[in-house]
Parts: sequence; C-alpha cells; structure tokens
Amino acid sequence: MRVHQQRLILELLKTIYETQVDGFYADCQEGAIGVGEYIESIEGEGTQTVALLEEYCELLFKANNGEASEKQLRRHMIKIENSVKTELKPTRIEIAFLSYKASMSDSIESVFLSAKGDPDCDAYWIPIPYFDRNTDGSFGTMHFEGAECYSDRLEVTKWQEYDVEARHPDVIFTFNPYDGNNYVTSVHPDFYSERLRDHTELLVYIPYFVIIGDSIADHFCTAAGCVFSHKAIIQSEKLRDEYTRMFKEAYGVRFGKPEDKFIALGSPKFDPVINSKRDDYGLPENWRKLIGSKKIVLYNTSLWAILDGNEQYLKKLRCVFDTFSKRDDVILWWRPHPLSEATYSSMRRQLIDEYERIVASYKSAGWGIYDDTSDLHRAIAVSDAYYGDWSSLVTMYGMTGKPIVIQHYDAETCVSSDKLFGKLTDTIDNYKDLIYKDYVMHDNNDVSFPVSEDGTIHGQKEAFSSRSTISDGTSGAIIYKYVKKQILS
Repeated sequence: MRVHQQRLILELLKTIYETQVDGFYADCQEGAIGVGEYIESIEGEGTQTVALLEEYCELLFKANNGEASEKQLRRHMIKIENSVKTELKPTRIEIAFLSYKASMSDSIESVFLSAKGDPDCDAYWIPIPYFDRNTDGSFGTMHFEGAECYSDRLEVTKWQEYDVEARHPDVIFTFNPYDGNNYVTSVHPDFYSERLRDHTELLVYIPYFVIIGDSIADHFCTAAGCVFSHKAIIQSEKLRDEYTRMFKEAYGVRFGKPEDKFIALGSPKFDPVINSKRDDYGLPENWRKLIGSKKIVLYNTSLWAILDGNEQYLKKLRCVFDTFSKRDDVILWWRPHPLSEATYSSMRRQLIDEYERIVASYKSAGWGIYDDTSDLHRAIAVSDAYYGDWSSLVTMYGMTGKPIVIQHYDAETCVSSDKLFGKLTDTIDNYKDLIYKDYVMHDNNDVSFPVSEDGTIHGQKEAFSSRSTISDGTSGAIIYKYVKKQILS
C-alpha cells in the first residue's frame, strides 16, 4: 500500500459516510463494494478491512429495513477507517526520476540506483523531451534522449507510458530548475515543476550543477525548481543558508518555509567521481589508439564563458587547439557543455556559424578527442588533468586530487598559451613545475597546493571535499533514505 492509495481510500470512505448521513444506502453499498475491490487489487484477498466493508454492506441492508440505526452505521464506519490506518499502513513507495539531458542526469542517478535496490520501492527512470528556444523565445526543435543515451544500469521507462497524474508517484525527482524561464531550452511543459507539484506527495529538486564556493547567484535560489519543490537538496550547509536567505527575501513563506524546504545532503554528482576508477570505463578503439601512452587533458568549455567571451572566446578555442595540435606528449579531450550549440543559436546567433566551423575543423583534424556523449564521469576518471573554464566540473574534478588549470580568454593569454603548455607533461607528473598565464586552481587563485616528491597534491582533494556535506560517495543513498522516511513516517 502506498500513501496516495491509503489517502484515496480514506477520502472515499468520507464520501460514503456523507452519503450515508443523507440516507442513500444503496449508493453507500455500491461505494463500499468498489472500495473493497480496490483494496483487493492492491493487497489481495483476506484483509480485515475488506471483511469490515462486507459487514458494513450487511448493516446497510438492515438499516434500510429499519433493523439497524444510524449510530450503528457510524460506529462501524469508524472501525473501517481505523482498520485502513492500521492494517493498510503504507509500506511501499513509488518514485519517478525525470531526466531530460542525459549528460546532466548524474545529479539524480545515484539516488535512483539506491531506490532501485530497495525491494519496497518502485523506481522509474523517465527521460522526457525538451525544446530548443528560438531567439524570440518560442519553442524550436524538440529533442529526446532515450534509453540509448543512458547506462545499462538505468532501466528506462518511456514517458508516454507513465501517466504522472494517474499514477501520482509518492516522490518525483527533477534537476530542471527553470520551467519555462530559460532562454536556451525548455523541458516539455507537461513536466514543469509547477504542474508536477500537484501530482506527487513530495517533489524534490536537485540542482544539475555544483558550486565551487560558498556563495551563489540569487536567480538559482529563486528559480521554479526551488519555488515549486517541496524539498530542494543543497550540497553544503553554507550554501543552504544562502538559498534560504535569498529565497526568503524573494518569497517569504509563500511557497513553504525556506528553512524546511532546503536540505543540505550533498550532491549525487560527487558520488561517481568518488566511487569510479579509470579501469571502470572502456574506450572506443579509435580513441585508445589516439591516446596511446600520452597524458590526457580534459578540456571543458562552459556556457557562461561563451556568453561572456563572445568573439574573443572563439579566438581562445582556436588558440588552444592550435597549441595542442602541435604536441606529441599529450592529447586533448574536449567536452563542450551539452547546450553550447543551442546557446549560440539562441543567445549569440551572430557567432553560431563560426562556432560550428571550429567544431567541424576540430573533428575532421583527428588529433584530439571530441566527446559529446552523456558519460561525463568517464572523462573525469580517465583524464590526467583538467583545463578549461570555471564550472561545476571544476568542483567535481577537484575531488580527484588531479591538477586543475583554469583558462583565461583574454588576448594576452591567447598569444602566450605556448608557455602555458610548455611543461604540461611535467605538470601532470609534478604539479609545481607549471609556469603559465592561465592559472592553477586554488582558493585564492594564485598559489598551487603543495606537492610532494611523488607528485601527490596535498590539500586539493580535502579542500574540494569540504564543499559538500556528504563527501564519501554516499549522497544518493542518504537522499533516498531521507525521502523514504519523509513519505512513510
């Protein structure tokens, strides 16, 4: 029995009682039979509650003939209600996990895996469609990333076959923050948080990103995912305080008490970073041949940099690719943000042709890896160092303890990028040898973490681990345990 099912039964009993008071005993009998059949469809035959319903039908017959009183009917109805509350106490939970961009779905994946491993939970992984936004804000092309975009560990349910309204899952997980307020994309309106809230006991929003510091832009804290969710999972206590403060300033308690809405339970995005090893992942044969014995540099480009850098950012891309194409000791593994092209198309339309030419040129040259797959964590586990923009990936990569270099895209940096990569191989093996115009990641952005003779980077992993309340790879399991308790207690 699920919470929604038990509540429905109690609501039906209330309706039957009101009909009983009005004296329509035949309607009451029909309703009681229907409730009994509904209970047996869930619990099977032989429950005490159904037996009481059968007795109630007999009592109605007697009352209709003047052989039983309204008081007897009322007392018997109380027995039935108490039986529903005790015998049919909810023990099962159903959860729908809604994913639209496969490459962002690591924000809920480990929660799903924990739910799927619980025999008392019915967990459904449901990819949903999303739309590009045209420059005028209207919906453009619809996209759908189905089962082929996800790991075999995720048993996929087709969105057309799961009626959220009819099934009323106990919990819905979403990582979409914006509903219809994003300039680049929009999930299908059927899956806006504002609508989902009405079709579940607990709508849970987990951000698709993680934060590197202790502050966050206010629009993230007041987005639709936060507004309409019953609970929003935040990666650290300090960030929870920021979310709570900014949400309260914007909305007060109109959408729930902020102190109760925001819960610091880490981020599931960290779980696979912490738990995965290089050997866990296979590579396409052509990639393996290309890599050989070279060091692998993961190159990450972000949406914020695209919008901020404009034409200069494209020059930076060409400069980086030109530099790496001349090296035989390292290989570049480029993972552009999955919404890069859509962002250029919607918000930097005048630059989309040039960006597409750069991508095409990089692919056709064949000296580097272009990774537009959904498997971000393979790139993190297999690579030897990070280079690129500030983004959530920096926080995640920091958990590995491997070197991180943040790129600048000003003209001076672009000209001198040969100096940046002059000793890149040594940098990966011995972090302190790098001389650069771009800089090594550090809290103060100017000093690297100390390095021992064996190349171990002291302090980096610990520093990044402190950015999350849960940093041992169990955030997903803890979140699942939390929501199950919320539903069944």
